[in-house]
Amino acid sequence: MSQAPTTIFAARSILTMNPARPRATHVAVREGRILGVGSLDELACWGPHTLDDRFARQVLMPGLVEGHSHLMAGTLWRYAYCGFYDATDPDGGRVSGSPSLEAVVQTLLQAAQARPEGAIVGWGFDPIYFGAQRCTRQDLDRVSPTRPVGVLHASGHILNVNTAALQAAGFLRSGIDHPAFPLGADGLPTGELKGPEAMLPVLDHVGLNRSFLSGDEWGIRAFGRLAVRAGVTTATDLAATLLEPEVGTLLRLTAEDGYPVRLVPLLRLIGITPVQAVERAVELRARSTEQLRLGRIKVVADGSIQGFSARLRWPGYFNGAPNGLWYSAPEAMRECFERALAANVPVHTHTNGDEATALVLDLLEAALARHPRRDHRFTLQHAQLADRAQMRRLAALGGAINLFANHLFYWGDQHAAVTVGPERAARMNACRSALDAGLTLAIHSDAPITPLAPLFTAWCAVNRVSASGRVLGEAERITVPEALHAITLGAAATLHLDGEIGSIECGKRADFCVLDDDPLAVAPEALKDLRVWGTVQGGRVFAA
Repeated sequence: MSQAPTTIFAARSILTMNPARPRATHVAVREGRILGVGSLDELACWGPHTLDDRFARQVLMPGLVEGHSHLMAGTLWRYAYCGFYDATDPDGGRVSGSPSLEAVVQTLLQAAQARPEGAIVGWGFDPIYFGAQRCTRQDLDRVSPTRPVGVLHASGHILNVNTAALQAAGFLRSGIDHPAFPLGADGLPTGELKGPEAMLPVLDHVGLNRSFLSGDEWGIRAFGRLAVRAGVTTATDLAATLLEPEVGTLLRLTAEDGYPVRLVPLLRLIGITPVQAVERAVELRARSTEQLRLGRIKVVADGSIQGFSARLRWPGYFNGAPNGLWYSAPEAMRECFERALAANVPVHTHTNGDEATALVLDLLEAALARHPRRDHRFTLQHAQLADRAQMRRLAALGGAINLFANHLFYWGDQHAAVTVGPERAARMNACRSALDAGLTLAIHSDAPITPLAPLFTAWCAVNRVSASGRVLGEAERITVPEALHAITLGAAATLHLDGEIGSIECGKRADFCVLDDDPLAVAPEALKDLRVWGTVQGGRVFAA
């Protein structure tokens, strides 16, 4: 029986994230897995091989793991980008931001001209950058009075629509009394829709339903290109509907030899019961492949801090805004936790506000009392205002945490001035506290909410600098090695994949991020500027 071929990759340096052998110059790959790491002489002992020296002047580190992203980071590029900051599209093109509401309207008008029929859709919008000015249906009626117009907020938790879209969904009427529907002076909805209850009936009319965003073939391929540019070899779709058409598309695309990223979609607990969610997760788990890992659940407790839909403890929002929304009923979350623990199904729960975190900790503690399970690693996603006491409690319950470090740059100034005030802004996304509490720590981009770029995320956690240059909570900074661990082994551990990925050592998947410079040799301030050449995923080479 012939032996599978072996390739030995040479590099200027290999950062392994394996303390037993932290540095090397060569890595041997066979059948998509790491055969060994060391010197050329050591690895040559494995027998006949091909020496690949294309990375001889570059640095390898483990393939980066994005523990909180969404496939719609690819699909949304079908539509008009309306974000405040400039962005990079899947093919590396630079797209200008829209720094005012008027600029957003003009961007949508250009999109309407380019596509003369159907809905007009934008994404990445956030009016918090425009002071007290809010977007209304009348603003979007300027884009079209007859075609549905929708612009998705950067958070993904709010949708602004025009009069035609409200009419199509049956929402242009008086008598609506719900915090998800802000009303104008005329008693009619303003067109700002907060949370899934308000958004879901309208999304189909503007072409933004979650099934399409997670299952669009063009978007899944675009996401793959974004991942290669970011050095990512494993990424989540953290809140998918995972209907059969979506699953079929994902299985087909990830089985292609040219698809460059391992996907880990989580089934969202919205529109289905906890019983249905857990049963579906168990069914999907049995259909997992090397490149598509199924069988996990995403629960959403509250909304967005900058959208004022997150649930905050006293004293609430700094600007006096009313408290946010509960997206899932406590009874449904508790039942989901209990059934998932009994079935050994991992659950990741979105909490942004500290009141939401407190509730989820109570529910998890009660569920574990009924269904104890070792090493469950139920993970809090975002948990942006979690304090040290909450983190200690989460660690004691066996949970993990994935903090939204990018918020410190993109919304740090707004959090200090508007949403939570300077004191709480200084401890948001408290990575040092998480590590001190003994928690498994990951950090994330939540792409497309912020760009898919784990090295930038690591820079945010290390430097904690806002867009204006303000340092937010120097005491919560972590070191570069700690941040690199969070975007490799830490993120892998939250997905129960740290035995397969996250470090470069014998037996693990041959997943590498290829860099032009050494992240441990540059200044911490330069971490975000490291150039990603591309990736190696399962032994296959992908250039950015």
